[in-house]
Amino acid sequence: MTTEAVPVFAGRMLRIRRIDMDTPWSWLARGWQDFRSHPGIGLFYGALAAVTGYVITLGFLQLGWIHLIAPAISGFLLVGPILVVGLYEVSRRRAQGLSVTLIDALSAFMCNPVQIALMGVALMLFLFLWLRSAALLFFLYWGLEPPSVERLVVDTFFSARGWPFLVIGTAVGAVFAFVAFSISVVAVPMLLDREDANVIESIAASIRSVQVNLGPLLLWAGIIAALVGFGLVTLYLGLVVTLPLVGHASWHAYRDLVDWGEER
Repeated sequence: MTTEAVPVFAGRMLRIRRIDMDTPWSWLARGWQDFRSHPGIGLFYGALAAVTGYVITLGFLQLGWIHLIAPAISGFLLVGPILVVGLYEVSRRRAQGLSVTLIDALSAFMCNPVQIALMGVALMLFLFLWLRSAALLFFLYWGLEPPSVERLVVDTFFSARGWPFLVIGTAVGAVFAFVAFSISVVAVPMLLDREDANVIESIAASIRSVQVNLGPLLLWAGIIAALVGFGLVTLYLGLVVTLPLVGHASWHAYRDLVDWGEER
C-alpha cells in the first residue's frame, strides 16, 4: 500500500493511501464485526432510520407530496454520513479497546461540534437542492397537479412517457449522490477523529481520496447504494441492519484511506 501526499489548510500534511480494488469488502467485514460487538447500539440507529422513513412517507402522503417521497427517502444516501456519527464513535472506541455505551454514541458529535454541525448543514443544503431539482423535473413531466399514487406508478414504470422521466431522474439523482459521496466519504469520520480538523480540509481529503482511488471508491459507493437500496425496498425494515453496517464500515474506510503520518 502506497501513500500520496495531500496538502491541507492547517499547516500540516496528511496522506491519502492508495488501496486495492477489493479493499471495500474488508470494510464491510470489519464493520460487521463492530456491529456484532455492540448490536444494541447499531439496531437503535437502524430502527431510528426506519421510523424516520415511515414518518417521512406518511407525512408526505398526508400533504399530497407523493412525487417527493422517493427523492426524500433516497436522501438517506446524501445525509447518511452525518446521521451515523455515533456509529463511527462505536468503531473508533472499539479499535482503541475502550468501552462504549449508547450515551457515548449519541454524544459523539461533541468531539468537534461546530465543524460536524457545519458539515451537517452543507449536506442538508445539498439534500434541499436535490429535492428542488426532483420537484422541478416532476412538474416538467407531469404538470402542477400530481396524479394519484396508482397512476404515477403505472405511468412511470409502464408507459412510454414515464421511461424518459425515470431515466433522467435517476441520472440527476446519481450525479447528486456522487458529488455528495465525493465530499463526504471521509469527511465526517475525520471531523470526529480530529478535534482540530475543519470542514474545508475534510472535504478536500474526501475529494482527493476519490481522485486517488476512483475505482475502489466507485465500488464502495455502489455497495452503499445497494445496501441502503435494499433497506428502502424492504419497506425500511432492512435499514435496521444495513444502515449500522454501512456506518461502521465507513469508519474503517476513513482509517484505511487517511494517514496522518507521524501525527498518529
